[in-house]
Amino acid sequence: MREFLQDVHAHMDDGFGRAQVHTKTPLRKRFYKVVSVAPCDEGYCIHLDGRLTKTPGHKPVAVPDKELAHLLAAEWEAQGEDIDPGTMPLVRLVNSAVEGGHEVAEDLREEVIKFAGNDLLLFRAQSPKELVALQGEIWDGALAKVERHFNVRFEPVTGIVHKNQPADTLVPLREDLADVHFIALTALVSITGLTGSGILAIALRRGLIEPEAVWDIAHLDETYNAKNWGEDGEAVARLQKRRVEFDAAVVVLRMLDKS
Repeated sequence: MREFLQDVHAHMDDGFGRAQVHTKTPLRKRFYKVVSVAPCDEGYCIHLDGRLTKTPGHKPVAVPDKELAHLLAAEWEAQGEDIDPGTMPLVRLVNSAVEGGHEVAEDLREEVIKFAGNDLLLFRAQSPKELVALQGEIWDGALAKVERHFNVRFEPVTGIVHKNQPADTLVPLREDLADVHFIALTALVSITGLTGSGILAIALRRGLIEPEAVWDIAHLDETYNAKNWGEDGEAVARLQKRRVEFDAAVVVLRMLDKS
């Protein structure tokens, strides 16, 4: 389920690293000396040697929060001789959001709700017993927090048989996202894709579950498997990279969504 949003995360590499990732060509050389932040029509913009930063589609990058703008600037400033996109998760996430723009806000909201209706937390293992018990304890606890907050009821199932959640369950979740800024929504979609759970993303946004706990809850199965059968080095490395993206999305969400 976590793979359903691959395109979203691949798009975050646009312009500064996607080509390098897929073709192994050299990284782009740093072409600027001075990084600065200045007010602009859409909030705050980042400048490189006085020139406005733009997305791969040549859209000016602007964010409504000054602190976030300075964090973006810091990623640009931290680059050495080469521009390494792997060290710029905030820039890549914001670029992805700006590329989509306000026009895709509704699609982003629906992506989160679609996940919530077919959520990681709603499909339970049939065995082994230890994992079944862990999912029951930890995932039920997470669901209960969201159910109490929104006064809804989820219906988990065992196995992989599809089951639609009651329509009324998703209505208040959808309504709760109605006024979220499109950049914050992009961050929320990223969190959803990285955890496989729209429910956990919504819980994080509402402060019902802290980010560290959200990450652990979402990766309960992986943690269980590693504990019982050992870690896979490549899987650990992939997970570490995804955690960087998760942390960046949490930063963006919290800075732009003050509800």
